[in-house]
This record gives sequence, C-alpha cells and structure tokens, in this order.
Amino acid sequence: MRASLLQNPWRLLLAINAAVIVGVFIHKILLPPYVPYIHLLVDYHFGFIKRALIGAIVALFTAKVPVWLVFALGGVTWLVTLGLFVTLFRRVFGLSEKTLPLFVFIAGSPFFLKNFMHTLGHFDIYGSALAIVLLLIPARSILHVALAALFAIVLILIHHIHLLMYVPTIIMIVVVRHYLGHGINRANVAFGLAALFVVSALFFAAQFLGTMPIPEADFVAYLRGRMADPARTDLLQFSYIWYQPLAKELADTWGRMPHNILGVPVFALLIWLHMPLWRYFANLIHALGDETHRRLVIAGIIGVSLAYVVMFMMVFDYSRWISNWAVCMFLILHAVKMLPAKQDTAPIPAEDRKTNIFGLVITLIPRVGIVRPF
Repeated sequence: MRASLLQNPWRLLLAINAAVIVGVFIHKILLPPYVPYIHLLVDYHFGFIKRALIGAIVALFTAKVPVWLVFALGGVTWLVTLGLFVTLFRRVFGLSEKTLPLFVFIAGSPFFLKNFMHTLGHFDIYGSALAIVLLLIPARSILHVALAALFAIVLILIHHIHLLMYVPTIIMIVVVRHYLGHGINRANVAFGLAALFVVSALFFAAQFLGTMPIPEADFVAYLRGRMADPARTDLLQFSYIWYQPLAKELADTWGRMPHNILGVPVFALLIWLHMPLWRYFANLIHALGDETHRRLVIAGIIGVSLAYVVMFMMVFDYSRWISNWAVCMFLILHAVKMLPAKQDTAPIPAEDRKTNIFGLVITLIPRVGIVRPF
C-alpha cells in the first residue's frame, strides 16, 4: 500500500491541500482586516467614487458593519468560487484518476485557492469567480458578450484595477468561446467594440473622477459612523486611498521597486514548479485544430500578461498580481480546451516521479502573499 501511495500520491496531495487551506483560514482570521474592512464601509453616500460597490451593497442590508462580516462575506465568496471551479473542471476535463494531477496542480496551486484564502476579503476573487461563470454558461448568442460587459462593469465598480487584472481574461474568454466558437459578423463585432468602449470609459471615470469629494477628516467621521465598533480606529488607516492620485501611486510603487524586485526570483521559482502544468497547456495549444485559433490564443496570453506588466509598474502588491496572473492562465487553459482540437492531449502523468515531486512541493506551499513572497 505504501509503494502504491508513493507511486500515485495525488489523492493524498488533495487531502493535504485541504488541510493547508484550513490552516491558512485559521491564520487569516487572527489578522486585522485593514484594507478589506474599510471597503465594506465605503459607499456612494457622497456620490460616485471608486472602490465603493461592495460597501454600497452591504449598506443596503445593515447600517453598522461588524468586523466579522469581512470573513463571513469573504468565506462565502471563496466557497462559491471553489464550487464554480470544481464544476468547471468536471465539465471541461472530468474528475478521474487521469485528470487528478491536473486538478491538484491547479486547485492546489499556492497561486489560486490558497492565496485567495490568504487575501480573504480582497476584491481579486470576484474577477476569478465571474470569469468562471462566463466559462460555464452557453456562449451561443450576443448575450454572452453583453453579460461579459456587465461583469466587467461590476468588477471596475468594485475596484478599477480589474481593467488590468481580470477584464483582459474576460475579453479572451469571450473571443475564444463566442467569436471563435460561433463565428464573427459585423453585428457582434460592433457590439463587442461598443461594450469595450463603455467599460473603458467607466474605468477612466473611476480613476480620474472617483476621488472622494469631501475632506478626509469628514470622510473618516462618516466611516466611523458605519462601524459596529467605532473604537477600532486602526481599521481606518487606509482611508487615504480614496484621495491618492495616480501620480502618487506610481511614485510609491517605483520608490519600493528596488526592494520589492528582490522577490522576482521567488516568483520565477514558483512558476517553474508548475512546469508539468505549463507543458500540458503548451501541448493543448499545439493540438488545436485551427492555426488561426492557435495564433489568437497565443496573442491573447501575451495580451493578458502585458496587462499584468503594466499593473506591476503601477501598484506594488506584487504577490497578488503574480498569483492572479497564474489564475488567469488556469482559466484560459479551460477556455482553450473548449476549442476544437486535431488530436487528444496526453494528461499530466500520474506516476512520473519528477511530476510527483513538483506536485508535493506546490501542495506544501501555503500561499504566495500580498506584496512580497510569503
């Protein structure tokens, strides 16, 4: 039995991942939710401002926001995302012994669900969840493009940085599933371009017109009025982000760059540890039956990656950005699998010793982090 387990340990690795996630959750709830909590307090009371949609929705249900709501809301969102992903994986690849290594490399990656648990309450996971929904629903009509545009609008209202973080992946999903899957015509191209214009305009409005219009002291006083425990003034220390111009964000990012850039080799190592997954992804692209599909997929991957390069230069939460880039690659992999292929792609080998070692290492890494690695 021991020899069999060592030869094919993927079920055990899945169980270890579950235990690691529980440990990350316990650790997370012991930390002060500085940024996630203040986002639940900010709404549209003073007019249109950036980063206010989640708080505005919360305000519909309660006038006083307890701290535990960060973990409750974040936990429910995490569980919904887990359920959506498992449903997507089962539909696209199937859940079997053959696909278990692929499932472990994705679901057990420190970039994905484990890091979303570490960043519980942050807005990143909403982009992933909505992108998965787009992968699950039918894409036979222009309604798929319209729903994608609606999702992009919601994400930008949650936080405008989603224009770089998940909107490019949503665009690629729409291109792969609707335009490549069901054809391109003048009407759906015009609709897609119009939707892209609306989403882009909303981003610029949030970025340049979404600054809080009242003095910061008055803003903080309003937020304290929404707190269930107004004595927790330490949770309001990030109120300045509703006043910070883009030039200040760029200056902060480049000021921290010499120190934060030291984490790049660690990120590169973490990406390399997923090599069996990237090899499978490359084989999947190579197996596509249409050369045009293959070129557009590669161009889309480059485009999504360039959006993250721009984000790296603008905001310094590098561990989050690299993690979400990897999640985007995982989701694009599912989209590519839905395209017609000229041949089947061999699955990640379940009994290869080197692959097993890679799988064990990524399983034991609990998360990537928020700014610097770990």
